[in-house]
Amino acid sequence: MIQRLPLTPARLLPHVDSLPRIGAVQYLNTRPLVHGLASSGVALSYDLPSRLADQLATGKLDVALIPSIELFRCDQYRVVSDACIGCRGPVMSVKLFFRTAPERVQSLAVDEGSRTSATLARILLAERFGVLPAIAVLPIGAALTDTPADAVLLIGDRALAMPPGATSFQVIWDLGDEWCRWTGLPFVFAVWAAHKNLDTRSVEPLLTRARDAGRSNLAAIAAAEAAGHGLTVPQCLSYLHDNLHYELGPREREALSLFYTLSTKLSLAPVGLDLSASLSPACLAR
Repeated sequence: MIQRLPLTPARLLPHVDSLPRIGAVQYLNTRPLVHGLASSGVALSYDLPSRLADQLATGKLDVALIPSIELFRCDQYRVVSDACIGCRGPVMSVKLFFRTAPERVQSLAVDEGSRTSATLARILLAERFGVLPAIAVLPIGAALTDTPADAVLLIGDRALAMPPGATSFQVIWDLGDEWCRWTGLPFVFAVWAAHKNLDTRSVEPLLTRARDAGRSNLAAIAAAEAAGHGLTVPQCLSYLHDNLHYELGPREREALSLFYTLSTKLSLAPVGLDLSASLSPACLAR
């Protein structure tokens, strides 16, 4: 059973002698959200989505870009910015590789860094095919061929290019595209969040400015990042501009609500959560 953690008394973010600790995803898709953020008077660090969620939960971070599923798993978080990582079609960097037809899957290996994407894969298999596979974890350093699972989930940079061994798989799903086609809604993979008892008013505008600056400088980001991710500059720019969406608007909130409802059906999130309470007034005003 999923347990909800109690809230502790409200506290303020650290002052200048102890910079606000912000954790961001280490993948390419985060670069537009953190453009110039490191020079904005914060302590910025990078890690896998799953590890950022753990660090926020234990208080090692004040604000983190966490998997959206983590908003549902307890009632202690709230969204602190309308900046997010989402998609309105193919996302390119979240892929499910099938050794067999989707309706015949009995085992699913999920990327160690994934939580939202792992939940999304399970929802799509359950809702569309009635499939409830056994779950295993694929370590970060492992290849597609290192697991015998019927289906293998990869996320982030290593899902962007066709990984070694991919040609031996029968079907490949882009999970962003599968969700958007199935629901008619966008999908939100990650959101900036903090504990509800934390005053983040000094940080919220920094996150918005960083996102806006990043969206205005996608060409420069692509030029700087492409080679390091095994992409050409046009490929990198297309990914950042065409496959990713960075604003948490009304349809994104609707998608989060549906994602939450479907997560509860599989007991992957607790029932009874008031999702609107997890969104900050700044987000709701958009």
